[in-house]
Amino acid sequence: MPEIVRARKIKGAAEAVLAARGSDFVSQPVEALTLGFDGIEGDYHAGPTRKSGGREPWYPRGTEIRNERQLSIVAADELALAARDMGIDRIEPGWIGANLVISGIPLLSMLPPRTQLFFEGGVTLRIDGDNNPCRFAGAEIAKNFPDEDATELALGFVKAAKRRRGVVAWVEKPGTIATGEALTARIWEQWIYPGN
Repeated sequence: MPEIVRARKIKGAAEAVLAARGSDFVSQPVEALTLGFDGIEGDYHAGPTRKSGGREPWYPRGTEIRNERQLSIVAADELALAARDMGIDRIEPGWIGANLVISGIPLLSMLPPRTQLFFEGGVTLRIDGDNNPCRFAGAEIAKNFPDEDATELALGFVKAAKRRRGVVAWVEKPGTIATGEALTARIWEQWIYPGN
């Protein structure tokens, strides 16, 4: 029988809210996020479905699948560690398309799938899993450091941000999230499936 880690709750806060309203994933700070079941209204990643890409090699590219990546959630402390390992002074959340910057939850990127984030204003988000860093986000970071080797930074992000790039989530209960809003993470019971 595997070890069972009990369910628990952790308090946190939304330090910043951002939306990608343009033609790509780069996001900008906004006063609040208005969320429906399709995600953030008008956001680049909004919608009930999305097209598969390199992260889903089991489907032909462009296959329509459920959109579990309606929101990207990061922690400033994890981004600071990734920046340090890349040899740069910072990674702004908007450069990598973050929608929420959350504080108060240690090791945010390691929150398990199924975790729920209950915001004081009524929104509930359901975490799908960690957000693997990619070279496209790394390339966006590199644009902000023109004196550095762009390819080295783009690829360096993939390594430096592993298990530090945050999590992706979808909207379980719609509403509005404002900057500074308190939240509670409900982490379900956990165990490692032993297989055979």
